[in-house]
Amino acid sequence: MELIFVGYPGSGKGTQAALLSQHLSNIPKISTGDILRAAVAAKTELGLKAKLFMDGGELVPDELIIDMVVQRISEPDSAMGYILDGFPRNIHQAQELDRVLLNYNRPILGVLSLEIEKKKVIARLTSRRVCNKCGHLYNLISDPPPENNICGFCNGEIYQRSDDKAETVLHRMEVYEEATRPLKAYYGSQGKLIPIDGSLSIEKVQAEIVNKLTKALAQFELRKNERAAYRQRQS
Repeated sequence: MELIFVGYPGSGKGTQAALLSQHLSNIPKISTGDILRAAVAAKTELGLKAKLFMDGGELVPDELIIDMVVQRISEPDSAMGYILDGFPRNIHQAQELDRVLLNYNRPILGVLSLEIEKKKVIARLTSRRVCNKCGHLYNLISDPPPENNICGFCNGEIYQRSDDKAETVLHRMEVYEEATRPLKAYYGSQGKLIPIDGSLSIEKVQAEIVNKLTKALAQFELRKNERAAYRQRQS
């Protein structure tokens, strides 16, 4: 089962992808950030190439990212499927991914789009706080940190990441609107887009994902059987 999550930064893609990975008997959740960090740490050929761009403060080129993703989904733990989080980020990456997967005869089954109002995502991100020691996440709205800003789990200091400051969040939204939002139309035209109400609680979002994905899988199997029956009649 090959799946993709799309949605605004802070829409809950990482959280929901991880939960779905567990629900699907640990089909791996794969993010480009994790791939990059692992490849650089392991000093693989692709990792060393990516590090040159990262050290120079430049974006890693699409072609290199695509090669790294293809290498990752070719590993044994992805044999039964995978969940892509944070990739593809633009139409070019999506087209190249489709081209590669066509050779493997393993097309993307569904693209889960977490739908949530921009203002709610901005409020969610700018309210986020994190412990600098254990990494536990707090939120000023839904899960406020202690008044002394000391983590209740490890006594670490709680702070706001630079990525979660208002000006940075607004820039990330602009990048998403320009480069990533068009993916919804791209996958919608293929009949693969599955809209999910991302404004609900984590548990309700997960339940909707499982419900809609089960229906999508049933439809996929039905179409596959119909194609097989048609080919048999033609032979």
